[in-house]
Amino acid sequence: MQRRFIFLFNPRSGVQKGKSLAEIITERCQRAAVQFSIEHSRADGDYSSLKEKIINEAVTDVVIAGGDGTISTIVASIKDLPVNIGIIPRGSGNGLALAAGISKDVNKAIDIIFNGNANRVDAFLINDHFSCMLSGIGFDAQVAHEFDREKKRGLKKYIQLTLKNLQRIKTYRFVIKAKETDLQLRAYFISIANSNQFGNQFTIAPKASLQDGLLDIVAVEKTNIFFVLMRILWHIRFGKFTGDFTKRRGITYFQTAELTITNIDNAPLHIDGDGKPTAASFYVKVLPAAYSLLVP
Repeated sequence: MQRRFIFLFNPRSGVQKGKSLAEIITERCQRAAVQFSIEHSRADGDYSSLKEKIINEAVTDVVIAGGDGTISTIVASIKDLPVNIGIIPRGSGNGLALAAGISKDVNKAIDIIFNGNANRVDAFLINDHFSCMLSGIGFDAQVAHEFDREKKRGLKKYIQLTLKNLQRIKTYRFVIKAKETDLQLRAYFISIANSNQFGNQFTIAPKASLQDGLLDIVAVEKTNIFFVLMRILWHIRFGKFTGDFTKRRGITYFQTAELTITNIDNAPLHIDGDGKPTAASFYVKVLPAAYSLLVP
């Protein structure tokens, strides 16, 4: 069966130097003699017309050039269709792409799209909202909400907002219930991870896998802010986190297929880096082998 591609762009994602991304894609597709079209991603998240196009034109591969939030929104809309998902990382963090081993270099990413393997990977639902890599409640979500309001984006801006929010960081009360645990805690944030990182190789859940049928839950508790800062500095200097965080120095880390989180203090929520309306409680469950991702 001949492959047919749709490439989708996020207008707010990073800037490509030299040739435009459209020019690079066109040249590569023409060289490979494959059928393709280029579409723009939608700010309103409505991809009903994309679903129709995929079905009507027998599209086999949808390639998303954008960040984790754009990828998550598009995949949520088309995950039930028999298509492969390709990624050209263009976001501020690119957590899903990096966790999957996809290069941030455009041509190398396209090589994977043309010649890589289509693997089924997990996702998860948080109160029926789809998430493909990592969602969070608390401090990181507050940063995500402020980042969404910025006209100028990128890693530098995200770091600036993170440092600003550290000056007024606070804890929130949570109750976590899962098969593996039942606990009450005050935490700066809780991360629900399918990917092992926030992005930019900044590891939060070192055991996480895109294909293990489990979610990695990381709660950074009240007594631990100094340790968190030291771990951040260690990461900046040496490039990665190490060690097992389970019940260590105020960090609770466990794996589960589903859980509920009671959000007593109405802590903010982000889904795959995009700020979303919060809720008083969250029911979270993994979606094993949710969609087909093109990987090395």
